[in-house]
Amino acid sequence: MKRKTVLAQIATVAFAAIGAALLVGCASLHTPHGGFVTLAEAVPDAILEIRYYSTYNFVGERIDGYEQPCALLSKEAAKALKAASDDCVRRGYRLKIYDAYRPQRAVAHFVRWADDICDTRMKAPFYPNLDKSVLFKLGYIAERSGHSRGSTVDLTLFDMKTGKEVDMGGTFDWFGVESHPDYRGISAAQFKNRMLLREIMVSHGFKPIAEEWWHFTLANEPYPDTYFDFPVHE
Repeated sequence: MKRKTVLAQIATVAFAAIGAALLVGCASLHTPHGGFVTLAEAVPDAILEIRYYSTYNFVGERIDGYEQPCALLSKEAAKALKAASDDCVRRGYRLKIYDAYRPQRAVAHFVRWADDICDTRMKAPFYPNLDKSVLFKLGYIAERSGHSRGSTVDLTLFDMKTGKEVDMGGTFDWFGVESHPDYRGISAAQFKNRMLLREIMVSHGFKPIAEEWWHFTLANEPYPDTYFDFPVHE
């Protein structure tokens, strides 16, 4: 009887340990960081076109870590983006989101792609005027991205009257000086549209960068030194 009791106790402890391990594993794999929210819920008026979940991006395939076509941001950045979205709606526009939080594994995928200089299948729509070998040197690809800190978003404006994206004089993820916000080789109307997007985002706490008209980071981001790697899913 004693031997059976001991064996039963050992089995109980073992099953409990296995169960705890499974719970920990599930939490690490499937539970996004508690400081993040989905933009579909936090900014319901925004349109989502998550390019790195699709194959229409400069790599030409779905990017590692994008498990669902959704967008995540830190709670603080999402709150500020909601205010920007409300501002857009009052002006007759909606925000269209291309990317938000980006796992570090996605950045690593970009790096591997950039190292393979023979893979140029998406050169025509994204970098026709550049040799792929210079993408690191010119800063288009890097080993870390501000997106992985969870408070950066890539976006444009959508005109509710015309039912189309606003003409920014260039496309998302175009590698070239034409993507610089202050590039003047575009029409006056296109430049004005870029400045309108910048005005809206800056007025709601975001800061732009000099190389990409679509890229904005919350000025007071909550995780300025942390690069997250949990996958993108709801």
